Amino acid sequence: MFNKILVPLDGSKMAEKALPYAEEMAVNFGSKLTLLSAGAPEDTPKHDEYYEYLKKTSAAVEQDLAKQAAKPFAKKHQVDTIITGLKGLINDPAAEILDYADKEDFNMIIMATHGRTGITRWVLGDTANKVARAFSCPLLLVRAKTEVPKTVHTKKILVTLDGSKEGESVLPFVENLASKLKPEIHLLHVVELLFHVYAYPAAAGYGGDGIVRIPFNEEEMKPFREAGHKYIKSVSDKLTEKGFPNTMEVRVGTPGEEIIEAESEIKPDIVVMSTHGHSGFGRWEHGSITDKVLHGGAVPLLLVRPQPTKAGKAEKKG
Repeated sequence: MFNKILVPLDGSKMAEKALPYAEEMAVNFGSKLTLLSAGAPEDTPKHDEYYEYLKKTSAAVEQDLAKQAAKPFAKKHQVDTIITGLKGLINDPAAEILDYADKEDFNMIIMATHGRTGITRWVLGDTANKVARAFSCPLLLVRAKTEVPKTVHTKKILVTLDGSKEGESVLPFVENLASKLKPEIHLLHVVELLFHVYAYPAAAGYGGDGIVRIPFNEEEMKPFREAGHKYIKSVSDKLTEKGFPNTMEVRVGTPGEEIIEAESEIKPDIVVMSTHGHSGFGRWEHGSITDKVLHGGAVPLLLVRPQPTKAGKAEKKG
């Protein structure tokens, strides 16, 4: 499932935070790694600088892999490098990354969300943002806040599920990761807090016509919480039957905020979530919950986009 992994780099140490995660995947899955630099025109001096940088970096990664690898992947790992960009043109790095990943059928992209003082500035935060809005294969984003050890060992995964089939598109990837990495799996379902909405006229003394929102009390939320618990238990039971032990939790509140809070309490090595949202994830368009978690969390975030059905469209949540 993770045979080919693409790692975009801009020449900065911040961008290189992605490398230990790519190395962990290569060691455990026998993945072929490709280091990519995007947007450097062929006829500029920076193109040559990138080439030398990628050559040196790939050699270092190969040495790391040789030290870490054990059977059945103890053979020499070869790390490829590629510089995309047309002669004489200033290119869009995000578009270059996405187009190359699609063209070469990569199984995963691993990249940092920020880079600084590289060979040239991609404005990596903006580039990662754009890639996160339009990717096809799973995307692992390593946040600037992440403290990355030299060697990564994923021991705990937080999996967020919203009750939809699109949200469950993450589960095959979670199972695949768990089969090799053997992490603890923590399932999280957030029941969105509901509100009573009342209109009031200007005569009520609030300064003009408007509405007031009063949250449901605990008793009113009880059936929604129970439904959420029933759902997450059904997912948990299926994973357990397949040999993947897990823990589960239901929270009530604002989904993005609750996921971030759970992350800070559980301290997972990776958070896994689907990108679909209520209105989907279009090209250069963010889903609100995913966007909030992406910018508010601190640990690496693995995003999975639901795949189209046979009818050619991803299923919509009712």
